[in-house]
Amino acid sequence: MNVEQVIGPHPLAPHPCGIHLAATDQNTEHAVPHRVLDDGPLQAVAFTAAMAQWIVTHHVRPEAIERDRVRREALARQGLVDPVQRFPINLSTQKGNWAEILLAEYVVASSTAQLPVYRLRYNPNVDQSMKGDDVLAFDLDSNPVRVLVGEAKFRSTPSKAVVEELVGALVKSHSGNIPASLQFVAERLFDSGDHELGAKVAACNALFAQGRLQLDYIGLLVSSRDAHLHVQRNAKSVISRLAVMSLGLADPELIVTASFAGAGAQV
Repeated sequence: MNVEQVIGPHPLAPHPCGIHLAATDQNTEHAVPHRVLDDGPLQAVAFTAAMAQWIVTHHVRPEAIERDRVRREALARQGLVDPVQRFPINLSTQKGNWAEILLAEYVVASSTAQLPVYRLRYNPNVDQSMKGDDVLAFDLDSNPVRVLVGEAKFRSTPSKAVVEELVGALVKSHSGNIPASLQFVAERLFDSGDHELGAKVAACNALFAQGRLQLDYIGLLVSSRDAHLHVQRNAKSVISRLAVMSLGLADPELIVTASFAGAGAQV
């Protein structure tokens, strides 16, 4: 098993990950497929602009953006401040969401899977991390049907502990059999009126019971320049269809804050 068999090929331009990130595929010291992402070609302004747009997409429904604008203008005329908060202010939550969003967009671009629900839109408290699978993408037309389960971690400083936490979360999901968030995704699709897609997602439960569902597990660690070294030394797992990615950035916190500032300016 290699990285491409689990994740797919590294995205090509014009996708932002293809423009701004380079990729090298290898195995960790414990034989876990590992894609090393680096920011060699990264153009900071353009990349943060792409991330800002994704942040908006993942946090806010398109129809809510216009409603927010109308409400803000009405409140401003009365000298009042809009109490609605669409994006997290807490830096720790911003970092976690940033990594989750990047992983989701990367997986969709590198595979033939789709992301039917943007789960961060349903977070009742935007300043707290949301429970459940960070990423749940579906390739419902493949044979067998495939579900990609993703876990993302952001750390300003990488460590053995965070790598073990990252892989451990995926191993825990694997040991629980069907992904914990699968029913959540199905219910949100039914609620939105997309009954056909909701039924296909819900049917994954039966496919799993019949041994006809393929589950792939993908972890992403975003951190400083030596993130890949910690993943290379410490990522180990007995799950065959599991791969990890590492992204080392020169100033990871700055990119996060710039991305969220850009998102806030758009809505």
